[in-house]
Amino acid sequence: MLKKIKVAGLVCLLGMSVSSVVAQDNVIDEVVWIVGDDAILKSEVEEQYRNLQYEGQRIDGDPYCVIPEQLAIQKLFLHQAKLDSISISDSQVLQQVEARLNYFIANIGSKEKVEEYFNKSITQIREELTDMVREQGTVQEMQRHLVKDIKITPSEVRRYYSTLPEDSIPYIPTQVEVQVITINPKIPQQEIDNIKARLREYSDRVMKGDADFSTLAIMYSQDSGSARMGGELGFMGRGSLVPEYANVAFNLTDPKKVSKIVETEFGYHIIQLIEKRGDRINTRHILLKPEVAQKDRNDAIARLDSVRADITSGKFSFEEAAMYISQDKDTRNNNGLMMNPENGTTKFEMQALPQEIAKMVDGMAVGDISVPFTMINQSKGKEVVAIVKLKSRTEGHKANLSDDYQALKNIVEMVKQNELIEDWIKKKQKETYIRIKEGWRNCEFRYDGWVKQ
Repeated sequence: MLKKIKVAGLVCLLGMSVSSVVAQDNVIDEVVWIVGDDAILKSEVEEQYRNLQYEGQRIDGDPYCVIPEQLAIQKLFLHQAKLDSISISDSQVLQQVEARLNYFIANIGSKEKVEEYFNKSITQIREELTDMVREQGTVQEMQRHLVKDIKITPSEVRRYYSTLPEDSIPYIPTQVEVQVITINPKIPQQEIDNIKARLREYSDRVMKGDADFSTLAIMYSQDSGSARMGGELGFMGRGSLVPEYANVAFNLTDPKKVSKIVETEFGYHIIQLIEKRGDRINTRHILLKPEVAQKDRNDAIARLDSVRADITSGKFSFEEAAMYISQDKDTRNNNGLMMNPENGTTKFEMQALPQEIAKMVDGMAVGDISVPFTMINQSKGKEVVAIVKLKSRTEGHKANLSDDYQALKNIVEMVKQNELIEDWIKKKQKETYIRIKEGWRNCEFRYDGWVKQ
């Protein structure tokens, strides 16, 4: 139901100590670096070091050299961002902070357990996360700002490729292009009525005070991502929610009441307001999905089998069937061609395809059309029946300009972006006042310009 928010590992998101605060470790704090007007404290370095140790991350070099240098680079970007008025919006920060807090709660078990785990109140954790998220986001935005004008020409790509030693030419794994037609098995009205009756029962129990909404969500909601958090979604804007859900959720005003039943492409929901903050809202919901009966599944398979027969006999093309028959709105207006969100093209490595489609495509020749099969729509979590056509297959090979221009262009663009960032850091080192405490200077830094003669 939500546009997915990607979340990394538990501790690396925190950016703060997984142990107790520094004072509890009896560490006497001191300034070890000064970068411009900003100080880097020994406690900051110790804190980051503990995090990396806890996560099991390898540090390439002396941590008391690597970590303060990374913090110093971050401060260079933050200082420039301030000069250039580069920032990220409060709503972006809020969304990420709430998402991460929800992630912690889901993995640790409850707000109380999170507080116990980090030895801090939720308020303190939220404040520290807010600072960390804002700084990380600002650094990333500053970097994007620096490289935004980089444009790669075909001649640059050709020149880059021509200078690559034979053993440095990138290997491109096997890639395929796949067209798909899906239809949704028919859901009997009786099944829909049963779903609505269950949701009305849950709503009545909450309104009468016989049950807590979050408890019912944990027990019965079929949105696995939010059920374990009592149905809570975290703060979201309208654009992060499907329209039908957003229209009802943003009209709720009383946290004690439960919404009417809402139908979306994911199923049927009831919603409870938790809190509104400006143009963002935090709600909890219970989602129920109608079950597909075997008879209706078989009917959908038979229908697509007939469509497949008509395509193979030349009655109409796969592309025409995708446009007029397919119920997959993401592909039907693109001749059924699937788009890869990871690279923005129509090419997929096999492991990037949905598992059911990959199994079908694996043994197919270009131009073949599969038999009908059932699969779970990844974005909606609903069972559908599908047929696929293998449009093209490019076997694994060393990159070449004719087949892999876009991949090579991306590599050249990344190289130029990295070069620009590296040159910018070296330039800022020369322009910025930097002092490193005695005992912290004897390091093999990545950049030579920290210790000034």
